[in-house]
Amino acid sequence: MYSEKVMDHFSNPRNVGEIENANAVGEVGNAKCGDIMKIYMDIQDNVIKDVKFKTFGCGAAIATSSMATEMVKGKTVDEALSLTNKAVMEALDGLPKEKIHCSVLAEEAIQSAINDYKKRNGEAPAENKCDFCCQKCEDVKKD
Repeated sequence: MYSEKVMDHFSNPRNVGEIENANAVGEVGNAKCGDIMKIYMDIQDNVIKDVKFKTFGCGAAIATSSMATEMVKGKTVDEALSLTNKAVMEALDGLPKEKIHCSVLAEEAIQSAINDYKKRNGEAPAENKCDFCCQKCEDVKKD
């Protein structure tokens, strides 16, 4: 059901924890499944120097959080904003269809933290770039 990479990032998650005095914090959740992701970043000179996460959720939620933090660490804010849930899924060698929403949450948590950073620095937040790949937004509208 899960790839070896998903199992590795679930069993040995990278970047777990909290950054004291983080200058970017984002939190997102999915009411349907109960997953909650909180991302902490230390951004210096527009580069993500450190990133950590705390996730309450299933193995896929933990794995996608771990992978997403690995993918943005050392990147510029703009590079991190270009991270998509599809890229996270590809890096994990895929996710079952019913777990795609976890990769969407990881993308949204990264965006939320960066928007927090932008807000703290008097900048306009980035636009949501959802491409409806998982129909999550459409499902929310139906509820």
